[in-house]
Amino acid sequence: MAQVAKRDLGFYLRILRNVLLGRHNTSSLRFDVECSARDQPPPNIPHGPAHKLSANYYVNRDPRREVTPPIDLTKNLLLGSGESEVAEVKGTRMQGLPTPGKPYQWD
Repeated sequence: MAQVAKRDLGFYLRILRNVLLGRHNTSSLRFDVECSARDQPPPNIPHGPAHKLSANYYVNRDPRREVTPPIDLTKNLLLGSGESEVAEVKGTRMQGLPTPGKPYQWD
């Protein structure tokens, strides 16, 4: 493959440009000589759940659909014990339910 000459100014104009800029100019043009080779092998990526071509709907893969609201433990414990006991517990202090800590006994 023959080397292609870069498009740039002549020698004296390049020196004048560098003096006026106060630095060496970096060209924003891209040439094949400066770019990396394009002959890398293709990547070997393992298949995942979304590699199928059919029956791969986004609605089945959407992780946001797996999120549920938080569970209220006290409501589950009350509903699991039966409705007759729920009526008794409503008026009194709930016994056997988890509490956040030792309560302070007011006078």
